[in-house]
Amino acid sequence: MNNTFEAIKERESNLLCHTYGRYPLAVSRAKGNKLYDLDGNEYLDFLAGIAVCSLGHSRDDLADVMAEQARKLVHVSNLFYQEPQLDLAEKLLSTCAAGKVFFCNSGAEANEGAIKLARRYMHLVRGEERHEIITLEKSFHGRTLSTLTATGQTGPIKDGFNPLPEGFVTVPFGNVNALRGAINAHTAAIMIEMVQGEGGVRPLPTDYVNDIVALCKENDILLIVDEVQTGLCRTGRVWAHQHYNIVPDIFTSAKALANGLPMGAVLCSDETAKGFAPGSHATTFGGGAVVSAVAAKVLDIMLEQKLADRALELGEFARRAVVELMEKHPGKIVSSRGLGLLFGIELAGNGQDIWKGLLARKVVCNLTQGTILRLVPPLTIGEDDITAFMDALDDVLGSLEG
Repeated sequence: MNNTFEAIKERESNLLCHTYGRYPLAVSRAKGNKLYDLDGNEYLDFLAGIAVCSLGHSRDDLADVMAEQARKLVHVSNLFYQEPQLDLAEKLLSTCAAGKVFFCNSGAEANEGAIKLARRYMHLVRGEERHEIITLEKSFHGRTLSTLTATGQTGPIKDGFNPLPEGFVTVPFGNVNALRGAINAHTAAIMIEMVQGEGGVRPLPTDYVNDIVALCKENDILLIVDEVQTGLCRTGRVWAHQHYNIVPDIFTSAKALANGLPMGAVLCSDETAKGFAPGSHATTFGGGAVVSAVAAKVLDIMLEQKLADRALELGEFARRAVVELMEKHPGKIVSSRGLGLLFGIELAGNGQDIWKGLLARKVVCNLTQGTILRLVPPLTIGEDDITAFMDALDDVLGSLEG
């Protein structure tokens, strides 16, 4: 079998639906914070599977847990009690103010579950005809029909999927009056990300969050926080909403939960959990023994190694490095923003050439909204890795000047 890059591209073209704009890179293996292509070239990974492999790639300790559990129990369905689920649930709930958790397989599923829970709670527990979910412009909540509709973006992501489900309203980011005006007798919840990742690495201002919480209380509606990308130490706290000292009625998790294995979770208050009952919501694979065991180990490592504190410190280190680059290359970088190691560098113009220049220098990151380099590296990186990234960016910026 011909395993050259061009041969793999041709095989994919013949075999897979064309849904992804692939990077010009075929990864053969990965370890720690490094990726390796077919020729063995090493790349510094500041993408981590899009904020998924927060503990780095191909860890022996996680592989050992995976193998040990797979020899005992892989899948029996959620018709049975399973201790690995309960062990994970106890650990997750110990990190936050939630009282109950539902396990699923992805971020989109988790957000779909949050929407269903909010609506069912309003209808069957509160006895109110409230079903609308308000979201923010440039938000991203998933690619199922409901979470796609909740997503506050237009363009290819939504083209061709009409009619989209009813019951969602999107308002401008940061506009409290627009948010207040969107609330009506049918509103069930406001759904937010504490940092909009796909939307350009935009943290919500503290005053805006406080206003959102106040509007929820004033109108007796639910607050849903999408922590699919921001959760599990990424921003410098275990959960990003903890930076704001708020307690959501429902929040979601996925990406980093099992460090590469597909898993998601809906966490909620004991009161809101009354919205679910046997038969109301389910999943075949959610919270299986293997992924639950791995996720529990992931959480242990994150807490024992204090990776939230580490993310906060390294995020500050990265911000200082960007300030130096802004002074060295005036007019090339607009700003940096984010929380912890969910970090964005806003470029002055189209970022495609800069992103390509980084890749040519064996550095992998993401470009979002056309101008923003989104950095979501493993939480286990060091200052030397950040310095290597910034050196590469310095080189690229310098090569484009003149």
